[in-house]
Amino acid sequence: MAMSMGFLSGFVTGETTSFFKPPVTASSVRTAPSLPNLQTSRAVAVSASSKPSAETKKPGLRGIMKPRRVSPEMQAFLGGVSEIPRTQIIKAVWDHIKKHDLQDPTNKKIVVCDEKLKKIFGGRDRVGFLEIAGLIAPHLL
Repeated sequence: MAMSMGFLSGFVTGETTSFFKPPVTASSVRTAPSLPNLQTSRAVAVSASSKPSAETKKPGLRGIMKPRRVSPEMQAFLGGVSEIPRTQIIKAVWDHIKKHDLQDPTNKKIVVCDEKLKKIFGGRDRVGFLEIAGLIAPHLL
């Protein structure tokens, strides 16, 4: 009943009240506790890390672009190349697949392996195209 009286009294007096938020009074206003400036401390942590600067980095290839030694099976597939980047190996495998039309006609995501591919893919007859990178990994020494 008290709520309905407050509701009606607002109409009578012309005041507007909100049902979702209580009115702000001097006693209800609180100040937030002071927090440390997290952005400043984060910037200090990053600048204090031991990352090498651009001048101290050694030039050269890294990651998948770095030439790696390959297994004898992969050397035979590549035509005697002993060091090659991973990206070039995958490109050579796909060139072989496209040249010899080894994709399954009903599902292009499946590769039907010929004898050369079976040697590097562990004797498997069919390989999904997402599996190729994983099957090449053991041939990188």
